[in-house]
Amino acid sequence: MPTPPPPTSWDFALDRVPQGEDLIGIGADLDVATLFEAYSIGVFPMGIGDQGAEPIGWWSPDPRGVLRPRELVVSRSLRKAMAHFEVRVDTEFRSVVEACAAPDREGRWITDDIVDAYVELHDAGWAHSVETWQDGVLVGGLYGVAIGGLFAGESMFHHVRDASKVALVGLCALLRADDDPRRLVDVQWQTPHLATLGVLEVPRDEYLATLPTVLSAPLPACWA
Repeated sequence: MPTPPPPTSWDFALDRVPQGEDLIGIGADLDVATLFEAYSIGVFPMGIGDQGAEPIGWWSPDPRGVLRPRELVVSRSLRKAMAHFEVRVDTEFRSVVEACAAPDREGRWITDDIVDAYVELHDAGWAHSVETWQDGVLVGGLYGVAIGGLFAGESMFHHVRDASKVALVGLCALLRADDDPRRLVDVQWQTPHLATLGVLEVPRDEYLATLPTVLSAPLPACWA
């Protein structure tokens, strides 16, 4: 099991954030200790400048998009598509993050500093990728942060239809393996597309209240 970093000196002050306000602070850094603390209390970074440029914003959406792994909706067509992919874990973490950060991607927010920070977090044992491959080529995937029973999804990409969805199916299979009901996938914000896959919205207060229980679960065996 990876070793938790020392406490960060930054105060995210969630108790002073109004309901419905997603942006809870600006500044701090992207050190492993800061990121670990942030995710542990329901906060994540994303730059507020153009295409994610500095300054770094710290976010805790209200409401929050969440997915219980056992509640993932897998359509018949997606189930058929799964047969055409190989799912791997943590074999090309940086490549997955860089693909999510592609400059021509609409809504791009992942900067070089974010890439480097999450690679460092991955090296420390807290960030992971679930990848989809075809004929030895990386064609899709997702990455996020795993602490206890929480998988905080950051981004996903696909170069082949359904490749990112299959990665999500693979992630949920990993999280369901021990049938621990405490496990949760945090997707930050619900979208119409994610709603079709079973993602629900919950008030931030509810999310934060359940987070200690989620974190009390052990890491999935593949990352322990």
